Amino acid sequence: MKWLSLLILLFLGSAQANEVSFKYNGMPLRANLEKTDSWPKGPVVLMTHGTLAHNQMEIMSTLQELFKENGISSLAINLSLGLQNRSSVMYDCATPHTHKHSDAVGEISAWMEWLRFEGIKEIVPLGHSRGGNQTAWFVAEQNEPVIHKVILVAPQVWSADYAARDYEKRYGKPLKAVLDQANALVEAGKGQQMMEHTDFLYCKDASVTAEAFASYYQPDERMDTPFLLKKIKQPVLLFIGSEDKVVKGLQEKLQNLSGSGSLNIEIMDGADHFFRDLYAEELVERAVEFIQE
Repeated sequence: MKWLSLLILLFLGSAQANEVSFKYNGMPLRANLEKTDSWPKGPVVLMTHGTLAHNQMEIMSTLQELFKENGISSLAINLSLGLQNRSSVMYDCATPHTHKHSDAVGEISAWMEWLRFEGIKEIVPLGHSRGGNQTAWFVAEQNEPVIHKVILVAPQVWSADYAARDYEKRYGKPLKAVLDQANALVEAGKGQQMMEHTDFLYCKDASVTAEAFASYYQPDERMDTPFLLKKIKQPVLLFIGSEDKVVKGLQEKLQNLSGSGSLNIEIMDGADHFFRDLYAEELVERAVEFIQE
């Protein structure tokens, strides 16, 4: 617990009465806490957002509201993405990128410790998009007895071939040359060196450290959520939107896993990547049933 330094619970004024914060490895982390009458007995849903997003984006705030209406507390974390006290806004592409994909795994672990400190004994991690992969990565590699079930909403899929094709389609140049440059800097002990004018994730002409670029593009099977599902012991509820244009090929990748009794797949006809409006209500209704089973 030594890395969970200077634990502070902050209730910040009436407009931000639900915000909590503490320091993790010297980095202030923030989250939005929605309590119900069941607090602190649980269960509590621990929610992680997607790529360069934030904890108050529409899908996160809507799910928190709906879980609260159903008597379930939730904590929506705001990944730091390497920034001090990062606000609940989309990451500004003009800001230098020092964050790594795997940083989220450590921050999820830190918030798990915070919830245990609060006396929570039943936690249900929920992740959306890239946050779904990061959530699955954490659960697959950590032995956490307080985790009873897991919910993944349109979680990331990944392959080296797809990453290369997508990068070239988006930016009109091969990924390999940029990744080779990043890897060379990392191997030379210069992982924190900035690569200027580099196209990165959704950000054109960005400044990004070599180690950050490599973390998002270097081949690693753990970036593919179906690979991780085979290692998760807890029951998993996984949502797929039939009209999802962001995460593609998830349903096909899951075909060989769907026979597992611990994996429950819900395909929501007509839903896109963000499960808006009535789809969010249907998602939470099914999630509550799953949590209470």
